[in-house]
Amino acid sequence: MLALPDTNLVFSFQPLQRSSPDPRKTSRKEDYECTSNKVVYLPFRGHGREVLDFPRGDATVVALGRTHQAFPIWAFFVESVHPNCTYILLPMIETSPAASVPSAETAVENVRWWKLLNRYHWFVFSMASLAWLFDCLDQQLFIIARNPAIGSLLEKGAGSDVIKQWGGLSTAIFVAGWATGGLFFGAIGDRIGRAKTLTLTVLLYSVCTGLSALSTSVVDFSLYRFLTGLGVGGVFGLSVALIADALPDRARPHALGTLQALSAVGNVTAGLIAVFVGYLETTSIKPGSAWRYMFLIGALPAFLCVFIQMRLKEPEKWTKAREAGRLTGVRFGSYPSLLGEARWRRPALLGMLLCIAGVIGLWGVGFFSPELVNDVTGKILKAQNVPAEQLPGKRLMWTGINMIIQNLGAFFGMITFTKLAHAYGRKPIFAIAFVCAFLSTITVFKFLSQPWHIFVLVPIMGFCQLALFAGFAIYLPELFPTRLRSTGTSFCYNVGRFIAASGPFTLGVLQFHLAQGATTPEAKLVAFRNACCWVSLVYLFGLLALPFLPETRGRPMPEDQ
Repeated sequence: MLALPDTNLVFSFQPLQRSSPDPRKTSRKEDYECTSNKVVYLPFRGHGREVLDFPRGDATVVALGRTHQAFPIWAFFVESVHPNCTYILLPMIETSPAASVPSAETAVENVRWWKLLNRYHWFVFSMASLAWLFDCLDQQLFIIARNPAIGSLLEKGAGSDVIKQWGGLSTAIFVAGWATGGLFFGAIGDRIGRAKTLTLTVLLYSVCTGLSALSTSVVDFSLYRFLTGLGVGGVFGLSVALIADALPDRARPHALGTLQALSAVGNVTAGLIAVFVGYLETTSIKPGSAWRYMFLIGALPAFLCVFIQMRLKEPEKWTKAREAGRLTGVRFGSYPSLLGEARWRRPALLGMLLCIAGVIGLWGVGFFSPELVNDVTGKILKAQNVPAEQLPGKRLMWTGINMIIQNLGAFFGMITFTKLAHAYGRKPIFAIAFVCAFLSTITVFKFLSQPWHIFVLVPIMGFCQLALFAGFAIYLPELFPTRLRSTGTSFCYNVGRFIAASGPFTLGVLQFHLAQGATTPEAKLVAFRNACCWVSLVYLFGLLALPFLPETRGRPMPEDQ
């Protein structure tokens, strides 16, 4: 018998057989095994990498790393027995004072989150992260190529204000498709499975991004953007729910924050593609055609579907809940169930308000920084007497550099939010992030006027704006039960997008009206700056929802019972 200090748990042990006895350790006592809830404790003597066999199966146990300075405590996983359990290796003792052995909770807390993942956990995390990474790459390709594409598809001689208005409209159409796809595929993911639905969404957004390269008018271009949005919208909720259900609880918030941070890698890659294609436009490809090459590159993620379909299984947590739901008649992926039950309706509506502020702020203002940079650098390049045929390519290169810098800041912002939310709670860090996003956005759109400002002001704005989205990835799945996790997350993140779709459209209309009477490019740029500053006030509305939402730090995932 062994009593763990600081707990009320007492365990009895059964002897285990060692697979390959070490003759140098013949004097060691037997190893023992015990199970309590979802934590398995194996006491042992000595240090080093231990490989043991379970008597009831052929799974092996491999220690991954020491987690306590004073005692040989190790964390490890079993490949085929209890794959969703957390395993802690404790020192072998028969009697010991209470202070001799750290508690199981302390041992788990001391383990780095990535050491809690086994091989299949890493595969799930990789596939979900890649799906979202390429999703964000396709989004950024659209943001960067949006105005060059529209300028190419409109009649020659269209003014910059008309192009920006069409840019706002096409973005609103894209975001509306995003919202529709998020709602539809989120519910489907809860009903038929996250992995199957994720395959469909990745295929949809990658193929339609490629088709955008074949556009002949702004009408079919906008249609392709709507269809791309359908796929893009489904990926976030599905990826988040997949990781939340498949990974250990201790690793979940860190993994979700990292998933969102890795989206910045996709964004930066889009910027690098823009710089490369922009350079080609100044040397070898037809001026004005770079946007078509960028959208063709966006079709490549379709190959990811093969790997998702071949190996990705539905999470055991979802599978068991789905079987139980069939017996009890509980509805999965049901919006009437989500909004009809008061327990889930409140977080759904308040979570939606939280997302509206972040999404409008980013898509209604933050992702229009390429237009600002395009105007500022275009004016400087003309003053430097750059040949007219090289202007489109060089401006595209600067736009790509801007997106790289903005998303490098975003990466560190999302990592920082994840760490702070784990340490201090979700709600206070959300409050700080909303205020910082507002202030940094005003600063960029009011004062950016030189190329060096891109390297100083823009990364701070990216840090603050995108940090919020790490919070959405961590916080939203913690508000809903397994049967509604994808549905609820998608509802919050995507219903708000129907309202958020008004952000880019409102910005375009506001800028158009503020530019009435403006006859010079400088005056039109001032109108654009003022419109962006007014729309950025939306970040402060996010503060209104926070007092009424629960703090989820340190709490188990909610379930119906």
